[in-house]
Amino acid sequence: MPHAPETFVHLHNHTEYSLLDGASRIQAMVTRAAELDMPAIGLTDHGVMYGAIHFYKACKEAGIKPIIGCEVYVAPRSRLLREGRVDRDPNHLTLLAANHAGYLNLMRLCTVGQMEGMYYKPRIDKEILAQHSEGLIALSGCLQGEAASRIVDGDIDGARESVAAYRDIFGPDRFLLEVQRHGIDRQVEVNDALVRFGKEFGLRLCATNDLHYVHRHDSEAHDVLLCLQTGARFNDPNRWRFSTQENYLKTPAEMIEAFADMPEALASTLEVADQCDLKLSLGATLLPPFDVPDGMKPDQYLRQLVLNGLDWRFGKPAPAAKERAEQELSVISQTGYASYFLIVWDFYNFARQNGIVVGPGRGSAAGSLVSYCLGITNLDPLQHGLIFERFLNIDRVSMPDIDCDFSVEGREKVIRYVSEKYGADRVAQIITFTTMASKAAIRDVGRVLEVPLRDTDRLAKLVPVWQGRSKTLEDTIKEVSEFREAYESSEEAKHLIDVARTLEGVSRNVSTHAAGVVIAPEPLVRYTPLQYGPGREAVITQYDMKAVGDIGLLKIDFLGLQNLDIIATCMRLIKERRGIEIDLEHLTFDDAKTYELIANGDTHGVFQLEGPGMRRMVMDMRPQSFEDVAAAIALFRPGPMVNIPAFIARKQGREPIEYMHERLEPILRETYGVMIYQEQVMMAARELAGFTMSEADILRAAMGKKDKAKMAKLRTKFIDGTVERGIPKATAEALFDGIAKFAEYGFNRAHSAAYGVISYQTAYLKANYPLEYMTALLIHMEGSADRVATAIVDCRLRGIDVLAPDINRSRTDFSMTDEQFPSPHRGEGQGEGRGGRIRFGLAAIKNVGRHAVESIVGLRDADGPFKSLEDLCERTSAVQDVNRRVLEALVQSGACDSLGERARLIAALDHAVSRAERARRDRESGQTSLLEMVGSPDVETDDYGLTIDVAPMAGDAKLRL
Repeated sequence: MPHAPETFVHLHNHTEYSLLDGASRIQAMVTRAAELDMPAIGLTDHGVMYGAIHFYKACKEAGIKPIIGCEVYVAPRSRLLREGRVDRDPNHLTLLAANHAGYLNLMRLCTVGQMEGMYYKPRIDKEILAQHSEGLIALSGCLQGEAASRIVDGDIDGARESVAAYRDIFGPDRFLLEVQRHGIDRQVEVNDALVRFGKEFGLRLCATNDLHYVHRHDSEAHDVLLCLQTGARFNDPNRWRFSTQENYLKTPAEMIEAFADMPEALASTLEVADQCDLKLSLGATLLPPFDVPDGMKPDQYLRQLVLNGLDWRFGKPAPAAKERAEQELSVISQTGYASYFLIVWDFYNFARQNGIVVGPGRGSAAGSLVSYCLGITNLDPLQHGLIFERFLNIDRVSMPDIDCDFSVEGREKVIRYVSEKYGADRVAQIITFTTMASKAAIRDVGRVLEVPLRDTDRLAKLVPVWQGRSKTLEDTIKEVSEFREAYESSEEAKHLIDVARTLEGVSRNVSTHAAGVVIAPEPLVRYTPLQYGPGREAVITQYDMKAVGDIGLLKIDFLGLQNLDIIATCMRLIKERRGIEIDLEHLTFDDAKTYELIANGDTHGVFQLEGPGMRRMVMDMRPQSFEDVAAAIALFRPGPMVNIPAFIARKQGREPIEYMHERLEPILRETYGVMIYQEQVMMAARELAGFTMSEADILRAAMGKKDKAKMAKLRTKFIDGTVERGIPKATAEALFDGIAKFAEYGFNRAHSAAYGVISYQTAYLKANYPLEYMTALLIHMEGSADRVATAIVDCRLRGIDVLAPDINRSRTDFSMTDEQFPSPHRGEGQGEGRGGRIRFGLAAIKNVGRHAVESIVGLRDADGPFKSLEDLCERTSAVQDVNRRVLEALVQSGACDSLGERARLIAALDHAVSRAERARRDRESGQTSLLEMVGSPDVETDDYGLTIDVAPMAGDAKLRL
């Protein structure tokens, strides 16, 4: 008998990416394996490869071999996917990628399972498996494996056929019989049969432990996770649970003891690890090729476009602009990103040519003159002192991000254009995972453990929120005395919190990233497994945004910004009503009415400036320039907020403006000596210590991330450079520490300036064209009753009447109207709609629906106003979307007040709907109704004896929200 090896490799392991079934965190699992001196470890989540790249990187950093795999679900019948057969309980099979070919096939199989074979679980079949078996090693699986299942069922011949089939697919060197020992009786029977099959077929045995959590003491947390998956309570005796606590990362000694009689099964784990030699090339740049004119290279074509853009933007560009453009083009060429800029320019160009409103820029890309000349951004970086190196520099190791804002209505058109241009198989949206945050973890665990709701809720509410996120439970114990006291004094609370700490941050479910889109140079399945997103509306990657970036794929955020839709609608209304075309791209930042509106806090509906806290701040600050607006956007965030009092006091002269050093005065002058922006940190490093801008960007990033190792190295360089420039060492040290403190909260100036453009544009339109702007705002707020109500109050304050909905006057959306009669809603100081009138849109009425409203308005426009409730019901009876619920909502909202008294209309509605339906059926069958033969008078009497006056009631309709 072979001797047992001294070590062991776990090949069958589930992490948190086996959603709500695995409690292992990748880093914790890999760290534990490294602590135990294991040479390698495998990853085999259920039917997916979500964590593969993160796992690969963690293993490489820990110095152990990563073995990427998947536990797939194999349907027992072939041609399953093609013929549409269904199997609720497919068998498990453990697959491991031995090499790059195996990795590619594993991604294909996971994609097929998700996109073609999904039926409760992502299934494949043996036919597809055989087509993509190259480079894969297969283990026969756990008790849910096909051979094991048949053995348990007493079907030994069937089990033998299964083993033979997999041997034929993979060959005897790449198919192993998986044996497990978790103290389960059925495993004894299965293992005995597999030993016999091993001898019969000449196949190796392979010991695994089907890991679902890292440490034995994590079994309870894993049990809670299973309860969350099934909706069960922990103490329910009938719930699904693991029958033992053995599914953890056992030490080599524990595995050797468990399989002392099967040393060959232990040795096989090392042999399989040696067989697996997958090397992934991370950090590459995988840009799709961009078609350039014949005879040109991407760098040359980009240069041509930028030179044309200089003339477009500046007329006769100054030498400084030409020099800056050349510098940026040189860096872009050296980093190999010319195609990247061309790809982005192309879809921005498509958007502009098709009337899709684009934003002025987002993030650090606004600091690029090349982006400005290409029309990707709309903010002159020279005029606003924005730095290219914050976006891209020669020392940057990762692809820069160009995040793109489009109108919500136009975003899908742009994504569709990109998909059609590069191929639907090369473009997909990106997956993201909802994780169990600290507050949610407490509530979920409390519910499963049946802790009284009041106690669970109290503990959850004690967890503080910082920068928009709940603090960790570890930090909460340290920082919140009441929480710590509960943890230390109550066994129930301690138990709940300890379990929640284990599950905190675990991935819970899948969603589609709000904006992320990836574009590949070849079919995406060669780089990432794919699946459908929730609702099967879009294809998404199985790798998240970080993993996609690690691979080197081009990922772009296509963001839909509703404020751009509001701007577009407002400009359309201005043109229709006044005949004026506004060129927002060339709007100057010197309009007094705009700054007055902002300073007065009249910023409801103004981008980035409309929250109550922000309104208070701008009223205190009283911005008088675009730079002030940009500073307000940067300051009003967690962290930078600490600088608001000093900024306002210095701006208004209540405090003296002070600088950490006189050489910083030119850099901090416009922010009154307060360091707000990351770019100021970079310029300070250049001015004080002689850093290049690339070095300064590295310093900025290290300070922002509090990277102590990098900061210590750069601190020495900074101090040495500062001393060389005649500043005493003690002062240099104080300067570094002071700048580092600011840098922790520093904001990206390019981003705040770019968003400041939209803030200024929306404020400008509201200040100068209030009727059109408020109409546009109401149109795009229709989905939110609260926001509509707030906008209506805002309208009244500026003398704009919002008239109640009217079935014979309202359009689908809110609309400007010239109706001349007084509004019933008029406050002190208001005239008779002195600011204009807006008619309430029918689509904004709850429980109506846009399609129904569009049909009603279309019928009214074609055949004239509705004369009565009966007329309304009869003319809309053939419209599928207009049902009784819709008609009732219209009546209750007051939209039908011109057809009669509201209570009487409600009472007559059922009868009117029934009569209209009978009349419609009669017409369709060729019969004529008595009413049609007699004719319809101006006053009609229904079967309830109710007289419905059809005379319009223009002035007394009530607005109902």
